Amino acid sequence: MLDIIKWLNTNIIWGIPMLILMLGTGIFLTIRTRGMIFTRFGTVMGNTLKTIFKKKETEEHGTITPFQAVCTALAATVGTGNIVGIAIAISIGGPGAIFWMWVCAVLGMVTKFCETTLAVAYREKNEKGRYVGGPMYYISKALGWKKTAVAFCAFAVLASFGVGNMVQANAVSGSLDTMFHVPTYATGIVLAALVGLVIIGGIKRISGVAEFLVPFMAGMYIIAAVIVLIINAAKIPAALAMIVTDAFTGTSMIGGFAGSTMLYAARIGVARGVFTNEAGLGSAPIAHASADTDHPARQGCWGAFEVFFDTIVMCTVTALVVITSGLWHDESMDGNAISLAAFQNVIPGGGHIVSVGIALFAFATIIAWYYYAEKALEYIAGFKVVFFYRVIFVIFVFVGCVVEVDIVWELADLFNGMMAIPNLIALIALSPTIVKLAQDFFADPKTIRPKGNTFSEMLQLKDKK
Repeated sequence: MLDIIKWLNTNIIWGIPMLILMLGTGIFLTIRTRGMIFTRFGTVMGNTLKTIFKKKETEEHGTITPFQAVCTALAATVGTGNIVGIAIAISIGGPGAIFWMWVCAVLGMVTKFCETTLAVAYREKNEKGRYVGGPMYYISKALGWKKTAVAFCAFAVLASFGVGNMVQANAVSGSLDTMFHVPTYATGIVLAALVGLVIIGGIKRISGVAEFLVPFMAGMYIIAAVIVLIINAAKIPAALAMIVTDAFTGTSMIGGFAGSTMLYAARIGVARGVFTNEAGLGSAPIAHASADTDHPARQGCWGAFEVFFDTIVMCTVTALVVITSGLWHDESMDGNAISLAAFQNVIPGGGHIVSVGIALFAFATIIAWYYYAEKALEYIAGFKVVFFYRVIFVIFVFVGCVVEVDIVWELADLFNGMMAIPNLIALIALSPTIVKLAQDFFADPKTIRPKGNTFSEMLQLKDKK
């Protein structure tokens, strides 16, 4: 089964067609929006970084603050992909994979801005009075593709067991076993119990936990990584040069490393880039759709910031730590071991810091992805099936702690790709609406629009039938 899944990922799901679709969509949307995310980068940062600590009361029932929304989305993206995933990308795709991850992130900032904007624009209130949205809503409401929307939701539910559950749980159990010798089954029991306690509280509790965990764990990890890079400062120029040159030449045999071609490095870089920042995947907009915001494009700025912080900042510092360690070409070590050793060899106790960081990252990712899948399942079948899914999801947290990591990562890539395809096609089809919303916002970003504005004059609504 592992061989079959690997073949599908290599030749179909993450082959040349996906590279063209993923990068091509980013380029197309950048051109259509005239690169507003970059030409108005100061405005984007002003609507994100400068407002992080601003207190805001939410009046709408069931909504969360824009910062809580981005923390929930970051909880899903800033996870093991930023630590273990980067080590795996470098070890199998070479340092050049990081260059393509950067390319994916730059274009992904535009893609995430667009999908977040659409998610807020086409959101609606469910029977509990809470805002819900995401690709399934703009695919069905704007394009009339009801079956495609259902397919996206089905892929999202399946992906939640891989990228948002077992991958994360596996990383937690592996790191705690390596550094603290905690049995994987014991980690599975405790982690499953904690996840169950949080997800039962819904988006309010999930976003509250994310709002606390994301800044804390990101700050702790970045400080440790910066210390390592200061000590290894002399090796950083060579590491950066290697990232750029290997992106176009591939990596020749070094130690036990078998080597990679430029195309393979690009495939790994894009796949891991999407895994870490989820741009184009359509998952994060589900969280952003719950935000209390006056304009869809204002929340779209948070989407762009999310990719910038996740990949350009977090993934880059991890990549430099791994490459300067020289451990990335050691075939005897997996992604977990490489990440832990890269810190442990430089900072006494550094491996323990990373191990705790992985556990916190993964826990946050699991609870955020549960919410994504819950909303997808709610779209398909309503509230009646949510309880059963919740039980199954918690069980799979335990399963993820004790299974082999290879098949888990491959399944994650498989379902990620299956989610991305309908979402990317929808973004291309709805690009005229995106342009209208972006132009309207950036023409007057300081003005707060009236609540309840549906922006109906800019939306391309079709009959749901």
